[in-house]
Amino acid sequence: MTDLFGLGQPEPKRTNDRPEAAALAEVLKALRAHPLVAWAERQNSGAAKVGNRFIRFGWPGCPDVLGQLRDGRLLGVEVKAPKGRPSPEQVAFLDRIRGAGGVGFIARDLRDVVQALGPL
Repeated sequence: MTDLFGLGQPEPKRTNDRPEAAALAEVLKALRAHPLVAWAERQNSGAAKVGNRFIRFGWPGCPDVLGQLRDGRLLGVEVKAPKGRPSPEQVAFLDRIRGAGGVGFIARDLRDVVQALGPL
């Protein structure tokens, strides 16, 4: 089996019941290989109970991936499964990034990264 980069990948042991996780892995791989991207990292968000404390990570609308382009602009990418829809807070945050001169977009796979940033 090969991925979109033409690299060999092991056969999955089960069907992917987490399509957003697969999309996130592909999008991160594309961003990290893209010549315009200085860095890109997964931004964990959500909440967890640790002991008897409830801890919230990130903030409402925080994109799945934050990074920086080589020209210094902020990069924010919300990754969605093929049928996933962004929340109003996610859309507003991406608009905020673009309004400040950064690059913010929704990506479902490698093609969306290429469409937003240009060829690898």
